[in-house]
Amino acid sequence: MATTTPAATASRFFGTRIHDSKPLTSAKFQARFSFGGFGTKKSPPRPPKKAVPKLDSDDLVWFPGATRPEWLDGSMVGDRGFDPFGFAKPAEYLQFDLDSLDQNLAKNVAGDVIGIREETAELKPTPFQPYTEVFGLQRFRECELIHGRWAMLGTLGAIAVEALTGVAWQDAGKVELIEGASYLGQPLPFSLTTLIWIEVLVIGYIEFQRNAELDPEKRLYPGGYFDPLGLASDPEKFEDLQLAEIKHARLAMVAFLIFGIQAATTGKGPISFVATFNQ
Repeated sequence: MATTTPAATASRFFGTRIHDSKPLTSAKFQARFSFGGFGTKKSPPRPPKKAVPKLDSDDLVWFPGATRPEWLDGSMVGDRGFDPFGFAKPAEYLQFDLDSLDQNLAKNVAGDVIGIREETAELKPTPFQPYTEVFGLQRFRECELIHGRWAMLGTLGAIAVEALTGVAWQDAGKVELIEGASYLGQPLPFSLTTLIWIEVLVIGYIEFQRNAELDPEKRLYPGGYFDPLGLASDPEKFEDLQLAEIKHARLAMVAFLIFGIQAATTGKGPISFVATFNQ
């Protein structure tokens, strides 16, 4: 005797709920169950979609389309991701296990690599090298900023002295040796040797005092006497001034490099070299 059920019959078979749109009879029934995929052919899994890199329009790099190194995350003022040789990459040190030192063995096996350790740069109160890691990013920023400040003074001095005295910056030492120590044409009551000793002692004392400072921020921006107008007192303008300084510092370093190449190849100062274009 056959019995029928409604089309929306729902039943349970081996714990699996079954939905069948056709009438069920005692002689014929349909069921769906699975024993680990037995008797069925699964389609191959789709390959995972590759993540499309997001372009951050606010991330400024040194060259359009350049890839920023992972150790330059843009957190520092003026960071444009420029490190083609990887100088600022954190130093990694391999940790090795102890070598086998059993005298009864025919061959002692060398220790294997058991880990990698990264050195973190710290400041210690040492007079000449306070950084524990000389290739650290913070030390490179300090060197860049200090060299840039000297380059700004040197570039301005090279142009100003040649404009006022007519002597190129690379020939200033020759004039000092022949005519004696002078500044802007005015004689000084010191010999050249005395001036060198004064410079060594004064700059040495300043560097010694600067290296005694362990605060990385104050080492770069000490304030006080070095900010007589109080320009950095406003926190909102302080970062803009930092960015402006590092930009001018980089430009001055490139400019003085050009001055040096120009003096070595032509023997002329920047003003006299530019004047030759009018001839």
